[in-house]
Order: sequence, then C-alpha cells, then structure tokens
Amino acid sequence: MGYSQFLNMIPEALLVLALIIVFFADFCLTKSERKVGVLGKLTAALLLCQTIMLTTVGPAEAFGGMYVAGQAAQVMKLILTFGTFIVVVMAEPWLENEARRYAGEFHLLVLSTLLGMYIMMSSGSFLIFFLGLETASVPMACLVAFDKYKKKSAEAAAKYILVATFSSGVMLYGISFIYAATGTLYFDDAAQVLNGSYLASPLSIMGLVFFFSGLAFKLSLVPFHFWTADTYEGAPTPITGYLSVCSKGAAAFAALVILMKAFGPMIEYWEYMLYVVIVLSITIANLFAIRQSELKRFMAFSSISQAGYIMLAVIGGSQTGMASLMYYILVYVVANMAVFTVISTVEQNNGGATKMSAYDGLYQTNPKLAFLMTLALFSLAGIPPFAGMFSKFFVFMAAAEQGSFWAYFVVFVALVNTVVSLYYYLLIVKAMYIKPSDSPLPTFKTDVNTRVALAICTAGIALFGICSCIYDYLFAASAM
Repeated sequence: MGYSQFLNMIPEALLVLALIIVFFADFCLTKSERKVGVLGKLTAALLLCQTIMLTTVGPAEAFGGMYVAGQAAQVMKLILTFGTFIVVVMAEPWLENEARRYAGEFHLLVLSTLLGMYIMMSSGSFLIFFLGLETASVPMACLVAFDKYKKKSAEAAAKYILVATFSSGVMLYGISFIYAATGTLYFDDAAQVLNGSYLASPLSIMGLVFFFSGLAFKLSLVPFHFWTADTYEGAPTPITGYLSVCSKGAAAFAALVILMKAFGPMIEYWEYMLYVVIVLSITIANLFAIRQSELKRFMAFSSISQAGYIMLAVIGGSQTGMASLMYYILVYVVANMAVFTVISTVEQNNGGATKMSAYDGLYQTNPKLAFLMTLALFSLAGIPPFAGMFSKFFVFMAAAEQGSFWAYFVVFVALVNTVVSLYYYLLIVKAMYIKPSDSPLPTFKTDVNTRVALAICTAGIALFGICSCIYDYLFAASAM
C-alpha cells in the first residue's frame, strides 16, 4: 500500500484542501475588517463545491478495506455537507456580533469536525471508526466552548468533554472485547467469525453492549442523554444546531452500518436492545420537553426524541431502513436548522434571551419569522403535508418491515408519542400567535445570511416531502 491509496479518498482529500485554503485565508486576513464575511463566504463556497463533487463520486475502497465508502456513505456525506453549509451561512451574523476575532478558528473547527464524520461513515474497521469519531468529537468540544468567557458555555464544554471522554473509553473497552472474541477489527471479518459460531460468546456480547453504549452517548439516547440539555443550552446557538443535526446524523448512519456489517449475526441480541432504547428515548424525552421553559433545552429533549425516531430505521436493517434513515436525516437537517436559525436571530435581537417567554406575541412584531418557525415545528412534529410527516412514515414503515410483535409495539409507542410531541411543539406556536406580552420583541430586519438560510430550509421543508424522486434516489443509493 502506497500513498496513491489516498487518491481513492477524494471527498476527504478535498475537505483537507478546503481546510488548508481557509487556514491561509485566515492568516492573510488577520487585520481585515471584512474577515468574517470573507471567511464565511469562502467556507460556504468550498462546501458548495464539495456537495457538487459528492454528487458525481462513486464507491471507493482504500488501505486493504479499512476505508470503504459505498454509495450510501457518499450520499450521507452529501447530506451532512449540505447541513454544514447551512450552519456556516446562518452563523455569520453571530460571528460578526460576538466572535469576530475567532471567525477563522470557527470555520476551521467546523470543517475538521466534518472531516471526522466523513471518516466515521467510510470506516471498514473499528479502529478507523474510532479515529474518525475522535476527529469529530475533539473539534466539537472546542466549538461548544467557543464562548469560553460565559459561564454556561464553559460548563457545557466541561460536561461535553467529560461525557465524550467517558463514552470513548467505554467504546474502546467494547472494541477490545470484540477483538478478543473475533481476532480482527475489520467489520466483514468480524461478522464472518461471529457467523461461524453456533452461539455468541460472552466476550462478543459484552463487546456489543459496551460498543453500542459508547455510540449511544454520541446519539444522546436514553439512558445516555444526561449531558445533552446542559450542553445545548450553554453552547453558542449555531453550534447547538450543528451538534443536533450533523453529529447525530453521522453517528446514526454509522450505527446502522456497523450493526449490520459487523454484528449482523448477533441481530437477536441488539434488536431487543434497540427496542428498549427507542421506547425510552422517545417517551422520556417527550415528557421532559413539555416541562421546559428555555428553548435550547427544549430543543435538546426534542433532539433526543428525534434520535429515537431515527433509530427506528435501524431495526429492520434493510435497504428500506437505510433509505429511510438518510431521508429522515435530510428532512431533520432543514427543519431543525430552520428552528435554530430563528432562535439565533431572536437571541441576537433580544439581549441573548432564549426563554420561551421571549417569543410571546412574536407574530405581531415579526410575522415572517413566526410563520417560518411554525412551518419548521410542524415538520418536526410530523404534520402533513410537510416533509417531516413523510420522514416519520418511512421510518415507521422500515421498522414494521421487521414483522415481529415487538417491532409493531415499538412503532405503536412511537405513533402515540408523535401526538405528545405535537402538543409541546404547539406550545411555541401558542406563544408566538396567542399568548400576549407586555413587552414583545420589537420589529427588526434580518440580515441576508439569515434570510438565505431560512429560504433554503423552508424550501426543503416544503419540497422534500412532495418530490418523490428524492426518496427514490436515496433508496437506489442505499444498497450496502
């Protein structure tokens, strides 16, 4: 194996090139007053070029199977790059107002995190997956601590780092059990060894439990979710949006691939484990979301519930499951980023307030923002005809394909919880349209970047559900 193997890793190589370009641009623009705008537009342009390139790249393999990028992985990279593009666009007003000096560091850390997600999704062995996971987690911890002089941001970063360290240790402990049981770290080779055994050994079962527990921390699934609300509240709002969609999407995709490729012969063990985790995640997160008065904590519990819905697609482990997972994440990206764009805009124009009471009477003073927020919340709740309804339908269908009583039971619990989620999403709509306020948020004009981000997200919410060609494309690309 020579250095020519890196030529098979075109998406990762181009992302490293983008990192270098942004680094030198930041170096050259150190004293420029236009630094934030130039770096933001440059990074957005590079990500846009990356999305165009990812539509043409095909499956690839390198380093003896340690790097394996199938068509599904390339499409998933496209979705997460699209989500990162929205984050970069919507973050520019925040950078201009509160973090002008650190705009270069912000864009470099965002690109570094995306690179780690690329490696996670293209891994063919547990070792490369773990390296990709850490490459994504360490820059994300720095992003969470970006407002380091604010007490909540420092606390959020400390909790995130401690939990990430602990979960990485648990995952690495599980990987060591897997290696002891199978003698290999390659997904396909481990599956062959496990498939050749009449009964799964205690080592392999413990390896599966510890590995999934470590991954569940990254997905913030119950009961591994305790860090989520504090981290979401303390991190800068654009970072919270990035953490809630892209990081969760990469981990969910990797979970499906690894469970099917490496632990496919042990499906009778991890399937029931998923049933329990999904029911707990959706139910507990919904109940806690009802009690929240701080909007970023509210969205944290919403994201825990959404992670449970995403994992419904993993139950079936089929091509339909893979397609529905990618489709759900695509819709989740546009709906969730629309919400966080509105939260960030209101926060910057209301003295940093993110309480739900800040949205009382928003429709009277800023009707367009209130309307777009309503569309995004309806999509997250799964109300037709928005894209969120179709995404939930497809993950329910993928889970029901499994055909067992418990699969149907989990789908039924998820359906009931959809009604509960509709109630707490409507609490925000009630605040914006019905609840009076003695001092409502004054009328203000949004900047160009905010309008662009909201336009992209709103178009996705409206069109992704009715354009059937999108799901057909994802289904065709989802053969693992």
